[in-house]
Amino acid sequence: MYRKFIIIVVAAVVSGISLPVAAQKSLRNTYQVRADSMFQNIWKRYRVYSQKGLFLENYPSGKGDSLNYFQGDAVKEKAVSFLWPFSGMFSATNVLMRVPGLKDKYTLYEDSLVTGIEQYRDTSRKPAGYQAYPVKFEKADRYYDDNGLVGIDYMESYFNTKKPIYLQRAKDVFKFIISGWNDDVGGGITWLEGHNDQKPACSNGMAALTALKIYEGCHELYYLQQGERIYNWMYRSLRDSTTGMISNDIKLSGDQNHTFWSYNTGSMIEAAVLLYRFTGRQRYLQQAKALASVSYKYYEGLPHDKRLILKIDVPWFIAVLFRGYEALRKVDGNNKYIAAIEHDLNYAWNNSKDKFGLTTHSWLPKPGELVKPKWLLDEACIAEMYARLSLAR
Repeated sequence: MYRKFIIIVVAAVVSGISLPVAAQKSLRNTYQVRADSMFQNIWKRYRVYSQKGLFLENYPSGKGDSLNYFQGDAVKEKAVSFLWPFSGMFSATNVLMRVPGLKDKYTLYEDSLVTGIEQYRDTSRKPAGYQAYPVKFEKADRYYDDNGLVGIDYMESYFNTKKPIYLQRAKDVFKFIISGWNDDVGGGITWLEGHNDQKPACSNGMAALTALKIYEGCHELYYLQQGERIYNWMYRSLRDSTTGMISNDIKLSGDQNHTFWSYNTGSMIEAAVLLYRFTGRQRYLQQAKALASVSYKYYEGLPHDKRLILKIDVPWFIAVLFRGYEALRKVDGNNKYIAAIEHDLNYAWNNSKDKFGLTTHSWLPKPGELVKPKWLLDEACIAEMYARLSLAR
């Protein structure tokens, strides 16, 4: 009966109908419980208790999975997770700290996450930066997009706690990020340290957000200027002229890679909203609105299971898109975009969880996915989005 109530309420939200205060409160409480319970489930199953602050890449962990999100050949799953999926837990913790009544509880988890993430920091190469795998195990590549995630997470931690060390760590990691900028194809940051073959949206979007969030925290003009420079280069160089979407990358030949991952447009929307807030320039708000509109149209229009409103490319990518939609909603009050993700997330919660309470990659109850190990990043973002939804209601 209660599940039916949630479906009716979310259908009303998608349709733009305002909810009574009691219904809003009920929904907020439901989402808070879901965020907390998912985080606790992940903590219980993925923590590597012999390695303080670190997690498994997958659960159950057979250590046989091939990971293909690196430059070059795929690598095998290892004893602990790589930095990218780890960052998903840091992000979720930061949002849960903002949920009324949960700050004290999640401050303890944040302390553990900070201990964990610092194990990826490599000071042997200058400027110091965070490598893809903990330093104590091996020397690994350093990706600029990973470091942008670190910068964003530390700034969100700073906003939550006002601890100066978190602001300083974000500034320090930005020194590494901006060292990846060069003037090929008019500017932009590369993907991987030492490889100047492409300028991707992921590195630049996260770099822009790191700079702008540092500016929000310290009001030093340098960071606003850097964030604006990176954003404007992206809008000029990576925006597809046909769809209006943000392309995955631009090669040194000037050719765009017309793959449109949801997080690349999501980071641009959030950056545009921040620039509008900080500068008052209407063009940034108009660009944010246009990017939100075209991305919604694009993912709604891609072939996908009609039980969902949008095509789910990668769950965490959708979480970054949600962040952009959420930032825009706070300015223009348009609930349409986050309501679509809310609908799809609720479908996943109710229908696509395996025997461990973990959701499938597609958010659909596909038999093959239900029995597969689940990736840490796919699960951490569920806790993050439900925490965000509880705050939005």
